[in-house]
Amino acid sequence: MVELDIQIPSAFDPFAEAQDTDAPGAKENVHVRVQQRNGKKCLTTVQGLKKDFSYEKILKDLKKEFCCNGNVVQDKELGKIIQLQGDQRKNVSQFLVQASLVKKDRIKIHGF
Repeated sequence: MVELDIQIPSAFDPFAEAQDTDAPGAKENVHVRVQQRNGKKCLTTVQGLKKDFSYEKILKDLKKEFCCNGNVVQDKELGKIIQLQGDQRKNVSQFLVQASLVKKDRIKIHGF
């Protein structure tokens, strides 16, 4: 019999190198969504920030910057979520990048 020198490919994880970095917001995506309330009113939610960030300080800066109201909501499955009044999707994404909290390619904007 002839022995062949065959290498069986192991499981390749294309995201393995992305998980190794310790940059802010490098492990998970940050989701910025807009939800319709009633009439023309809507609500912007920010989910997926790192747990070691101070959500209250981020919320305070967001409220001051965009002249809107908001609060931090604790969810069992999703963790802490920042809610802001109005459609603030673009503003929030720019703020998070400028404050170096999240990389630009890790922000996912959802909504109509």
